[in-house]
Amino acid sequence: MDERRLRIGVVGAGHFGRFHALKVAAGARAQLVGVHDPDPARAAVVAAECGCPVLGRDELIAASEAVIVAAPAEAHFDVALQAIEAGRHLLVEKPITATLAQADALALAAAARGLVVQVGHLERFSAAHGAVSARVGKPLYIEAIRIAPFKLRGTDVSVILDLMIHDLDLVLALVDSPIESVDAVGVPLASAFEDIANARLRFANGCVATITASRVSTKLERRMRIFGQSGYLTVDFANRKLVMLERAQDDSPLGFAQHEVTWQEHDAITAEHAAFIASVLDGAPVLVDAAAGRRALAAALAVGEAMAASRARMLESGILRLPVG
Repeated sequence: MDERRLRIGVVGAGHFGRFHALKVAAGARAQLVGVHDPDPARAAVVAAECGCPVLGRDELIAASEAVIVAAPAEAHFDVALQAIEAGRHLLVEKPITATLAQADALALAAAARGLVVQVGHLERFSAAHGAVSARVGKPLYIEAIRIAPFKLRGTDVSVILDLMIHDLDLVLALVDSPIESVDAVGVPLASAFEDIANARLRFANGCVATITASRVSTKLERRMRIFGQSGYLTVDFANRKLVMLERAQDDSPLGFAQHEVTWQEHDAITAEHAAFIASVLDGAPVLVDAAAGRRALAAALAVGEAMAASRARMLESGILRLPVG
């Protein structure tokens, strides 16, 4: 294992950028060279917290070996491509880019230079994902619910790219098959974009997944139910509890056995950083690479297109009216 400390710069000093900077500053295998944000005052606050300088974007990239991009989604491509063209490894927050063409260009540029690209789908680094993926097998049906009270953070995009993309990525990681069709519906309530949405995905192998996401709910809930040939698994992520029902191997009067699993959640951002640094310094496989980020983005865009088609049908039928004014 390479004992060097990886020099990392953070672009973006918002909610997640601050967390990234704090974790890098505290990391045993990393050195935080600086932070950058278009808002100098915000950058100064985070830099003071982390004990690092505020740097211009060009200066930060030049001083780094690797760059974490935690800027708004529309800025991901420009910042990430600049870092890659400078020969820097990249950890970019989700979604990887705004468009599939940008994702492809980013992946090609990184591959041509032999650089690591990891996408910040944080759920993949959680203890919960480990508990689920170890017990799933081949799913036949998945139901995911992710709802939360309203917060202004994240409302620069729809709930699909804000929240649903987490579960889209998890479902894609569990189902080894291309998406065949998508049906979706959603509405804006508190922002200019959809704040609540439901999508139904059918995969080429026959598996079906239903995903609900809301950022205008009265409570916080994160659940997943998975049906497979050998049993049924229900997960309560918030309470760190998994219950599995499977075919009994004995003469159980119920015909099935029930198992309950709990887990101690770890710091997923720290785990994400450790994986990224291991990929850069030690050559470890990239758990969530550019291809995985592209798949999640493609699924999210497909949900958005299906939602637009549903809205058009609703307007035509008269059950939905455009707001006045």
